[in-house]
Amino acid sequence: MDPNYPWPPAGQAWTDLPEPTRTAMVAAGAGAWEKIFHGRATYNKQWRLARPPVLTADAFRELNEVCDRIVQLILEACRRRARTAGELRRLLDVPVGETRLLDEDEPLHEGLLAAYRPDVLFSGGVPCIVEYNIDSSLGGGFDADTVIYRYAELYREHGLLDGLAVRPAPSLLDQRFVAIRDTLGLPDGARVALLMDFDAEYPGLDDPDTFIRILSPLADQAARFGIDLVIAPVRTAALDEHRRLVVGGAPVDALFRLFVPNRVTPSAGLDAVAGALAAGTLPMFVSSAAWLLSNKLNYAWLWADLDLLAEADQALIRRYVPHTVALTADQLDRALAEQADLVAKPAGGSAGHGVLIGRTMTPVAWEDGVRAAIDAGGNILQRYHEADRVAMDFVQIETGETVTAEVPYSLAPYLFGRTGSGALARVGYPGCEEVLNLARGVLMTGILLTD
Repeated sequence: MDPNYPWPPAGQAWTDLPEPTRTAMVAAGAGAWEKIFHGRATYNKQWRLARPPVLTADAFRELNEVCDRIVQLILEACRRRARTAGELRRLLDVPVGETRLLDEDEPLHEGLLAAYRPDVLFSGGVPCIVEYNIDSSLGGGFDADTVIYRYAELYREHGLLDGLAVRPAPSLLDQRFVAIRDTLGLPDGARVALLMDFDAEYPGLDDPDTFIRILSPLADQAARFGIDLVIAPVRTAALDEHRRLVVGGAPVDALFRLFVPNRVTPSAGLDAVAGALAAGTLPMFVSSAAWLLSNKLNYAWLWADLDLLAEADQALIRRYVPHTVALTADQLDRALAEQADLVAKPAGGSAGHGVLIGRTMTPVAWEDGVRAAIDAGGNILQRYHEADRVAMDFVQIETGETVTAEVPYSLAPYLFGRTGSGALARVGYPGCEEVLNLARGVLMTGILLTD
């Protein structure tokens, strides 16, 4: 890991491929977009990607190493302030009971970093890690893996990458099963429940049977790692007489929690999960305490503790983490004076909800929004970094026309068991807004790597 790593220009790995190969890849993707994106989550009714982004393997490896070191620094910043999950919850001003299944007495330990996904945009050619999602309930993984391996199969069928050192990023779904098995110390053939909240907001969740059928290949994938995976809504879980969790008619040996602990819908099934955890009969991937590490106030602590860190770690934070402070009344004058260079956002929020981008707002709207955020509490003020734009190729759904456009994008590498694997690319579309999330029509895919 090099604090001064010379990042290649965005899009260079793509343009370094032979021009005939690039043309053929776009043509193949444009012709097969319905197959590539069948069943994948999106709200976009106008555009599909004609190809995935391409990165060099060296740059992706460097990015994973940087992300892993900074997440360790986040945990260290929390541990300087709190010994347990309960102490951290109180410091973050998270209400009692808001984070479901939280054991207040659980120590803050390194095992909480078993699953995380930073959100990274490139600004001025350098990665800017705008937030960390530290939890097992990381969205987009199934879509990223499925799409990139469909692209890879399409290119293989056409012989487009023959003789070229180009391949999909390692399967994040594979690495997650490795981490589940190894982190929980599961025996071969362990029955593991993958529980989801089908009352949450996500495309397709309104039809649980179809959604579970789409996810069914995960069971075959898990079996390769010695896991007997059963997929079900969390509301269907129950307890047996030994206070073991019962899913799909039989007890399970462990839980893979794929629901967000502060947004899961209350149910008898969730109560059953809580009962099994309290009884000590249910190993869970991962503890709800991990979710507290995702709170963006931790970014302010990184900057506040800068002088306590080794020079190499200081350099990493200065280069890759946007300057962040808690948005309190003493920051109002600065917020108003530096509006064009600042972003205000909820410390515990996600999906772009409640984010205020100073340069996109009138002074009156910005001041009103900042004052309201200060009054509400639980917000941060962060240095604005404009996302670089990169040329990408799209298919217009209605006409079938292929269009090349300069769009913003972000990258979200997945690390399970502190090991890098694949990544989710959130790609903007022609004429899109700057905030990149699923609800605003962003297009999602995995990535290709090249040597």
